[in-house]
Amino acid sequence: MQVRVVHLKKHFGRTRAVDDINFSFASGQVFGFIGPNGAGKTTTIRILATLLEPTGGNAFVDGVSVVEDPEKARRIIGYVPDTLPTHNDMTVHEYLDFFARAYSIRANQRRKVIESIEAFTNLTCIRDKFIHALSKGMKQRVSLARSLVHDPPALVMDEPAAGLDPRARVELRELIKILAEQGKAILISSHILTELAEICTGAVIVEQGKLLRAGNIEQLQTQDTAVRTLQIRPLEKLEELHKELLQMPNIETAHRAGEALRIETQGSDQEISDLLTALIRKGYRITEFRQEKAGLEDIFMNVTQGKVQ
Repeated sequence: MQVRVVHLKKHFGRTRAVDDINFSFASGQVFGFIGPNGAGKTTTIRILATLLEPTGGNAFVDGVSVVEDPEKARRIIGYVPDTLPTHNDMTVHEYLDFFARAYSIRANQRRKVIESIEAFTNLTCIRDKFIHALSKGMKQRVSLARSLVHDPPALVMDEPAAGLDPRARVELRELIKILAEQGKAILISSHILTELAEICTGAVIVEQGKLLRAGNIEQLQTQDTAVRTLQIRPLEKLEELHKELLQMPNIETAHRAGEALRIETQGSDQEISDLLTALIRKGYRITEFRQEKAGLEDIFMNVTQGKVQ
């Protein structure tokens, strides 16, 4: 199962909130959807959730167009908004039961489905509490539970961890990991990049409505990285190795990092391999030689400029 966004556009007057965006992700993948405020993330997610019609382009979930067949698309998409609407007169169980009925789940199945979801999202103990009396974290659990009632293969989540305390964020993260392991395709919009880095297999980076980067984390880590950072730890002769590296071609900088050396180089894979071979031939006994990968925050800061519309 695959989710595909194809040349998606959404204009509000002269503002191009979404400007020709293309990306895709598949079953079992968790893609972070990141960008500065006003980058078009929520607009894109609302289009995927069939709550907004695009100005142009399309999006497909398992081959179903969210533009041409929104009713069918809603049955295979689970949408988690940034805030759960307040319902003063509904308990958690009544709320989930209402949506199960809306998705035409029959009475003999409905009870089992809801009880299973309540157990999965740890809502069983508060199933009879009114929604308006719940904490932010519990409301987000209810919102996630509602999105799972019809067992959709795809989930789109808009800032699900915003305002949550550390424990609630960890618990939400673990639930998302389990859902991905179950084969769901998940897109998460979030500003908490450290949280996304823990669970994401890929990312989509946007700014001013335009797509900057999209792909698996490994692909993003190697795109536009002219300078590579290496950590080298010798068994001995640290100072001598430091001086040696500074005299070698393609070495931009070399700094001590405890008992190791951290260097920056513009060398290719072949040149990095040759560097290790040369050091060994010169008699240095190397206990650690590794390339440091850019984290999600590093990638985000490298490709965005903080511009807003």
